[in-house]
Amino acid sequence: MKTVVVTGASAGIGLAIAERFASAGWQVAVLARDEARLTQATAMLERHGGRVLGLPVDVADASAVNAAADRVATELGGIDAWVNNAMSTVVARAHEITPDEYARVTATTYLSQVHGTLAALRYMRERNRGAIVQVSSGLAIRAAPLQAAYCGAKAAVGGFTDSLRAELIADRSAVTLTVVYLPAVDTPQPGWARNRTGREQVLPDPLFDPRLCAEAVFSAVEDPQREIWVGRSTVMMAIAQVAVPAYADRKAAEMIDSMQGAPMPARDGNLDATVRGPARIDGEGGSRTIRSRHEFLTSRQLDLIKAGAVGGLLVAGAAARSVLRRALPDLRR
Repeated sequence: MKTVVVTGASAGIGLAIAERFASAGWQVAVLARDEARLTQATAMLERHGGRVLGLPVDVADASAVNAAADRVATELGGIDAWVNNAMSTVVARAHEITPDEYARVTATTYLSQVHGTLAALRYMRERNRGAIVQVSSGLAIRAAPLQAAYCGAKAAVGGFTDSLRAELIADRSAVTLTVVYLPAVDTPQPGWARNRTGREQVLPDPLFDPRLCAEAVFSAVEDPQREIWVGRSTVMMAIAQVAVPAYADRKAAEMIDSMQGAPMPARDGNLDATVRGPARIDGEGGSRTIRSRHEFLTSRQLDLIKAGAVGGLLVAGAAARSVLRRALPDLRR
């Protein structure tokens, strides 16, 4: 039986990912800080009938992540897939975020993925198989205001993963690496995050179901791809950043007011310690949430689109040359 490890799996996207694997018959190890919520999440996953191992771990701690990997390998018989999903953020203007806060967001959002990847590789290298999935964000490609620490940490994930992927290719390793870029997703996280703006965080439309993200991650393990972009907005952000970055900067600046809702006191949130809350997947998006399960684009599909576009241009160019050749004799008369 196959085993997957999912970090940040006691709620939101992480819990949706764990549930997707559990429903497919995988053994699931869930890593998260809040023991009470982790116990609830484990009970939810056990309803699918498979083995579930809940491990209270702060993924910013490399030794704790390594110890968790050892327990999973011993108790569940190995590690076939590892999904790095844990994150934290501070919602504030860049100059209002303290050095300690930048360090903590970096540790939980970027270094946690480094720790998880290296822990998984200790077991996957010797068996020469396995899949590692980095859960990233469209904000790693096109950064947004009020999220400087988070955007920087997510952008770092791509650099680390690309470097490691080249090393695995050089080693002729069969271990796969996929980065999944997510859009705005309806999870409890906006209500749990540290927020210094004095206003509630409002995620922009389109807002997607966490289960769409889970489906994309599951596909990255079952049919490995280099990258996956989830949701139309993520694709649009990537295109805008490449084609018109200055325009994208201005549009991001215009969004600051719409990204903030009703007044609220400053909130410490779950940056340094957990906050109370149930093990649930969905946030407060309600009717705003798009319930699609299939709206994602893989790098393989994008390559086919590019090849088709290039082929179309070549055909169009050949046709234009043919027309010109036929027209030139007439023009010479």
